[in-house]
Amino acid sequence: MKRGGILNAQLNAAISGLGHGDLVVVADCGLPLPVGVPVVDLAVVHGLPSFAGVLDALLADAVFEACTAADESVGTAAGEQIAARFDDIAHVSHDELKALSGRARLLVRTGEATPYANVVLRCGVPF
Repeated sequence: MKRGGILNAQLNAAISGLGHGDLVVVADCGLPLPVGVPVVDLAVVHGLPSFAGVLDALLADAVFEACTAADESVGTAAGEQIAARFDDIAHVSHDELKALSGRARLLVRTGEATPYANVVLRCGVPF
């Protein structure tokens, strides 16, 4: 039994299998799911779990060295949540972000129903 951290067995296993440079997408419930990318679907109802809550859990449990968000998120509630957690954010169009998600090793689908609450994280190393 884990003492803390991410408790969802499927998400925990997926994170444990990631390596340096792998991409992880944290997505709202409306982002199209790319074919061939493993998805851990945490969505229960609109808003649960939240994008911010899932993002915070991932950031506490794994090392990420880069963040990419959609240009369209700038100035939105989702964009503010992302900016509050990352000092350096690469921005691409929403269409480019959707294309980038097709190269991810993992997509984590939240119940978030706020537009543009999507981020692509690149795994880092803890040393």
